[in-house]
Amino acid sequence: LSIRGAQEEEPTDPQLMRLDNMLLAEGVAGPEKGGGSAAAAAAAAASGGAGSDNSVEHSDYRAKLSQIRQIYHTELEKYEQACNEFTTHVMNLLREQSRTRPISPKEIERMVSIIHRKFSSIQMQLKQSTCEAVMILRSRFLDARRKRRNFNKQATEILNEYFYSHLSNPYPSEEAKEELAKKCGITVSQVSNWFGNKRIRYKKNIGKFQEEANIYAAKTAVTATNVSAHGSQANSPSTPNS
Repeated sequence: LSIRGAQEEEPTDPQLMRLDNMLLAEGVAGPEKGGGSAAAAAAAAASGGAGSDNSVEHSDYRAKLSQIRQIYHTELEKYEQACNEFTTHVMNLLREQSRTRPISPKEIERMVSIIHRKFSSIQMQLKQSTCEAVMILRSRFLDARRKRRNFNKQATEILNEYFYSHLSNPYPSEEAKEELAKKCGITVSQVSNWFGNKRIRYKKNIGKFQEEANIYAAKTAVTATNVSAHGSQANSPSTPNS
């Protein structure tokens, strides 16, 4: 009889556990009040180390993560307060009804559990939206770091030189892509993506890129002049000594 009368505990929702663990790992939930600085440090480490120009980005990441954390806790407190107020209201109604009809403790427990289930589903939606916001912030931060790490100034110079020197047909062959990838220290697919984006930007605003094209054309002309000058010096006969 004691086993039958014991109230069965509801199993923990695995989805809710995943959301809670994720919020804890990202520094949004839990006792830490630093605005997720641990998560920011982890994101910086995952992005490939810290550079001299990363302090501003790290502070920006921490600030936005702190905003998400503040909104999450504010909304969570609102839901908890609303749940407690509504539960108190229902309990008062049941006490008033108990004057006219008998109300068992099981009925009260059942009503309270229904209220808690409703509000827990609302809390789950809040946790899901918060996790999505953190993932979007994290992906933007890491994608921006990867983009800068993969394309440095020297690689951009090499790609631009090839693009403007082949402006009549800026479609490098597979052999040219492989050679450019080796020079720039990137992959062939990245070279293809860069040329595709460059062609689109150039066609959309030719006037804006005309000055850049003139600069690289001048560089090419100077290089060609130097090469021809060295070649003529090598082919000229040496002056005999007196």
